[in-house]
Amino acid sequence: MSKKTTSLIPILFLFIQIGFSQSADSTLSLKSGSIANQFEYIYQNSNNFQEYKVVKRTNLDQLKSNILDSIKSMQGEVASAKGILAAKNDSISFLNSSLEVAETEKQAAIDAKDNFTFLGMGIEKSFYSSIMWLIVVVLAGALGFFAFQYSRSFSKIKKARKDLEEVQEELENHRKNTLERERKLKRELIDAQMGNNS
Repeated sequence: MSKKTTSLIPILFLFIQIGFSQSADSTLSLKSGSIANQFEYIYQNSNNFQEYKVVKRTNLDQLKSNILDSIKSMQGEVASAKGILAAKNDSISFLNSSLEVAETEKQAAIDAKDNFTFLGMGIEKSFYSSIMWLIVVVLAGALGFFAFQYSRSFSKIKKARKDLEEVQEELENHRKNTLERERKLKRELIDAQMGNNS
């Protein structure tokens, strides 16, 4: 292969890259959008070499940075959800202990006489029981609310973990595919150089 032909190859690749860049969907970008859209952007903006795609190193670096940022963001969300879950567990423990205290006081009221003194005032048992039941209902409602919030937080954490696993699996598959492509390209380059030398 002559030096003139060799110097024309990079120019040819440049024109091919410009053509692909202009024909790519303008809504796809490495600066915004989902990971799938960013992969599609790289695919559309890559050059063809036989049956392989030639991807710009800067695009791969940007995609890697975007994926790592997404993983960090998800890890932050998971950590935040864990903190919320711990706070809700503390609240539920507090409400359970409060509910036990209320139940104990209610039992003491049932065992007490109809009239008893409280802070120097005489109180009827029925009135006291009504107040205790009201407290129990309020605490039970609060417990139900926090149990519901706990359940929602748990499902969000589960979904975040699943999303994180999917992104990690996509990243691993992409890394394996990229390594395999690089190996094939190196083999072809070596074969081509050996063919030129012989």
